[in-house]
Amino acid sequence: MFVDNIIPWHWQVIAGVAILGYPCICALYNLYFHPLSKVPGPALWSAFRIRYVWSQLSGNIIRDCNDLHKKYGHVVRVAPDQVSISRRDVWSDAFQKQGEAQYPKDPRWWDPLPGLAAVGIFGTADPDKHARIRKLISPAFGPRALASQEPILQQYSSLLVSRLRALVASNCGQKWGKPVDVVEWLNFTTFDIFGDLAFAESFECLSNSQYHAWVAVLFNHAKAVVYGALPNYYPWFAYVFKKMMPASMKQLLREQNQFIADRLDRRFKALDRPDAMSHIIKQMEAGNPGISDDELCITVMELVTAGSETTATLLSGTVNYLVSNPEKLRILTAEIRSRFKEEKEITLDALRNDAPYLNAVLNEGLRMAPPVPCLPPRKVPAGGRTVCGTYLPQDAIFDVQIYLMNRDPEYWHSPESFRPERWLPEASTNPKSPHFNDQRQACQPFSVGGKSCFGQHLAWAEIRLILAKLLWAFDIEAAAGKEKVAWEELKVYMFYDKKPVWVRLKVRNDSG
Repeated sequence: MFVDNIIPWHWQVIAGVAILGYPCICALYNLYFHPLSKVPGPALWSAFRIRYVWSQLSGNIIRDCNDLHKKYGHVVRVAPDQVSISRRDVWSDAFQKQGEAQYPKDPRWWDPLPGLAAVGIFGTADPDKHARIRKLISPAFGPRALASQEPILQQYSSLLVSRLRALVASNCGQKWGKPVDVVEWLNFTTFDIFGDLAFAESFECLSNSQYHAWVAVLFNHAKAVVYGALPNYYPWFAYVFKKMMPASMKQLLREQNQFIADRLDRRFKALDRPDAMSHIIKQMEAGNPGISDDELCITVMELVTAGSETTATLLSGTVNYLVSNPEKLRILTAEIRSRFKEEKEITLDALRNDAPYLNAVLNEGLRMAPPVPCLPPRKVPAGGRTVCGTYLPQDAIFDVQIYLMNRDPEYWHSPESFRPERWLPEASTNPKSPHFNDQRQACQPFSVGGKSCFGQHLAWAEIRLILAKLLWAFDIEAAAGKEKVAWEELKVYMFYDKKPVWVRLKVRNDSG
């Protein structure tokens, strides 16, 4: 044979043994000699990363990890250098210890996408850079800023009600409107709100009853992050992957970024107004930027995506559980309508302080449909750490399974049931309550410590206001004949890959 004439047979044998033997040697090392070898987990996942990568690519990572944790416990090895954690102690062990080095994000997940010049606050794995940008941006989403932003939230939540009223009225005089995909309308609302807060310009999704072209592209952003990150586990493949990315894709990313830059430029020239950008503008004009122009563009794009998508996801999941549990829906509707005689009485202060069942429903929605089911992978700092009783060596990676903790029968009575009453004050004070022993501190959908979500005050304001106004104005029920959504079966690409939640609406008789 030609090969035999070029390469002696014994070198062919050596090459074959090396090619076949290297993976076997790596697998043996990972299974028996790696610092994580004593952490329980399936052999295939522990020996090779490819099984974890496939689980992420297929969107089944949460369901797969659920099966693994049921079999192996709260700390499971899911890759040669990576574990998955579903124990509530992870919040105190890894995120709330004072004086310890922070657990940075796994940098392999956060390379700048081709075509973009920087990473923003969510994408950076550099703790110092994250702290610098967070210091500048977080006050724009704090309680004081929120008080001045309430008129913007009121405007778009009322516009949502108005647009849905028009839809019901268009159904040829029928009391009940045609089936409506509430996921779509909630996305319209949250993106319009964030567009106004960031740019002083709405995306006009509600007004046009469709997604703005820029917003439509954003829906694939989280999936693109996952697909773009996983090749980084194999440097040779990552190099080829980036080289082979179509020029049209890179151009699309540049256009998305330029869209943000143009809107920010107009916003910087606008008059002072009480939105999220006003604080940032004042800081930058005072000579204390804390952020470059490229970083600001990417950060704002990340904020619009994360801030809008996650809020709409929580509301969609909560509405889905409410229409599947009509008695809970009836109790909540009665509370809202008894406390607020007119729509103008529905304010953020009133909802926060005088709507206990609403807040219980939303807490239960956060438990059962957390907007981010699993925190992005974190890296163990120098010296290693003990987390949840397991020693993790330096540079080991761990995932925090928010969704799984929220449904763990060790922490919750009837964890798979939608029970808002578990969050009412009497549930934690009355020993006779079936939920007296629920471990509520296990549920941390916004994370904790210095890396907690700085937009949670805004998120709480939006979800309270939007849900309250919807149920104040409409009777709502699941649409017959439409596929019902089982939230636990949705695929996850960092965020849920949501399906339509079809409902029917009827304008309440005494709503004016």
